[in-house]
Amino acid sequence: MTDYLDALFSLSGRRALVTGGSSGIGRAVAEALGRAGADVMLLARRADALRVAAGELRAAGCSAEWVSVDLGDRDALRRGAEEVVRRHGEPDILVNAAGVNPRPPMNELTVPDWDRTMAVNLDAPFLLGQRFGPGMAERGWGRIIHIASQQAIRAFGNSGAYGVSKAGLAALTRSQAEAWSRHGVSVNAIAPGFVRTPLNEAVFADPERTEAMARRTMAGRNGELDDFAGAAVFLAGPGAAYVTGQTVFVDGGFSVM
Repeated sequence: MTDYLDALFSLSGRRALVTGGSSGIGRAVAEALGRAGADVMLLARRADALRVAAGELRAAGCSAEWVSVDLGDRDALRRGAEEVVRRHGEPDILVNAAGVNPRPPMNELTVPDWDRTMAVNLDAPFLLGQRFGPGMAERGWGRIIHIASQQAIRAFGNSGAYGVSKAGLAALTRSQAEAWSRHGVSVNAIAPGFVRTPLNEAVFADPERTEAMARRTMAGRNGELDDFAGAAVFLAGPGAAYVTGQTVFVDGGFSVM
């Protein structure tokens, strides 16, 4: 039984790089991969939050390190990626969970808002994919997981640049899968439902809106960070070898109501 499950889900001996791994869904995914056996490297902007998150992961029995970098700065991102390799080696698993979500009305959305959102939410996953995807393909094994959004397929209030960036991320998933899947690299996205994260704090501060969102699901509740552990471990592991190019909705049925 244990050998069978290990053959499907164990990440022992694998190296995982998780952007946005200091908080929210990225932090939850990083811990899930670490508990499944991967050596985890966290990549995000705030050094203090990274230090705390890595310490918590190590306290949970995971192997965890971190590199601080502004993912919206291309030169800094390139240097950060090379620092990851220097300290951690080439990753076998890349998780792009970092994101920003400015929410002004569309007619108030500025060019800097747009540029920053695209740089962090879409450009950084593309650039990290270009840096690490070919190496995964050359080695014959790799996993890339993007954290997408419901707004990849539908508009919410003030979706603005965020919705566009997440729709692009779903398309990037398919493009990367087409390029590298035949070489053993599975590329997929996870689309959360409504989850308590720093990006959603304003909505969760309103009990009526929070309850209304829960009623829009089949499961009758909003998402918790632990809901993403199983999907992340599956998509990162051996059992997902034939699952690629997909956006998997982990949303309690929200997307089909």
